[in-house]
Amino acid sequence: MRWRRFGVAALSTAMMLALSPAHTADLEPYQMMRSLQVVQDRIANGDHASMPMQRELLEIIDERLRAAGPESFQETKNVNALLIYGASGGNPATVETVFSNLDLEGEQQSLAQGILHYVRGNTGAARARLSQIDPFALDREIAAPIALVTGSLLSGDLPEKALRLLDQARLLSPGTLVEEAALRRTIALSARIRDPERFALATIQYVSRFLNSPYASQFAQDFVSAVALMHDEIEFHLIEEVADMMSDDRAFAIYLRIARQSAIDGYDDLLAFASEKATTYASRIPEAGDDPRTVLYANIASIKSNNIEDVRQALGEIDPGRLSTEDKKLLEAARRVAESIIAPPSAQVVLADEIAERKQPPNRAAGSGPEDDTTYFSEAYMAETQSRLDAVDALLKEDGR
Repeated sequence: MRWRRFGVAALSTAMMLALSPAHTADLEPYQMMRSLQVVQDRIANGDHASMPMQRELLEIIDERLRAAGPESFQETKNVNALLIYGASGGNPATVETVFSNLDLEGEQQSLAQGILHYVRGNTGAARARLSQIDPFALDREIAAPIALVTGSLLSGDLPEKALRLLDQARLLSPGTLVEEAALRRTIALSARIRDPERFALATIQYVSRFLNSPYASQFAQDFVSAVALMHDEIEFHLIEEVADMMSDDRAFAIYLRIARQSAIDGYDDLLAFASEKATTYASRIPEAGDDPRTVLYANIASIKSNNIEDVRQALGEIDPGRLSTEDKKLLEAARRVAESIIAPPSAQVVLADEIAERKQPPNRAAGSGPEDDTTYFSEAYMAETQSRLDAVDALLKEDGR
């Protein structure tokens, strides 16, 4: 391992020396972009130490592209390098400045216009231009980035076509940052269109190839959101398979996040499953053994059990100071539910009246805030304790629940 780290460090130093401003005057744009892609692909495969190098390379390439004259772009490879730079999120001002000085025709002109619209944020115009281009008809070095960008642009209106383009990007550029990004987008998009089979395949592929990517945190967020969105369609064994491929601490974090989202949304079975798994993993991780979130979610999952007094006591022993602001709201809501279940009938009626005064239909639209989470959580669990809270039951039935 020591020699491997030394080799990476030596290669990184050599590349930085070769691409320093003193040495870039003789380098063609395509040579610099290939060096950047090598670094990016190492990053996608878990080499976090290359992140600073990527930033420095982008700055150097930006300067070199600005300094390049039109004669440099008589070579198709250099035009493609500029297109890749724009498709990869390069400096919009640089992309616009360089393209404005070029006299392009045909397919190159269409690609340039599409990328210009893309870097300017004109997604509609970029989509119209790029969606007419077949990535397989392009030069190999530009095909995958164009497929990735076009797939991303079409994901809102034409999800099936977008998924095909993302598949093409992966096929054209396996093991690269392009494939890593395409897989993440496929996971989120397949969940949105409720395609559990495609979601499962893309998820397993991502975890087996790119779990060490610095962008894996975005994968985790998309995975948890997708599991909650498709909670009636996803088999729990898929979640277990994904977690089994992770380290214990990562699996613990995933199960905690699934449990929390399930508590907010009122998905009982998923909450019970995830909280039980989180508790199991917590027992393997010394620093997670007393994580208050584990106790909170496990007891939320048990709140309808016959051991309600034990649940109430466990919730009462949780220190709110160790929870996030959002989880404090969940704890407060859970305590109210537990107290209401064991309260005498007269207190239940008072509680029902209090809820009626402040009650609003739960808003689960994207972007709803933590306050909505707390209100929804309280009502969801009140609705599920109908036999014990007749007054609350009647109140909730007015909304057709």
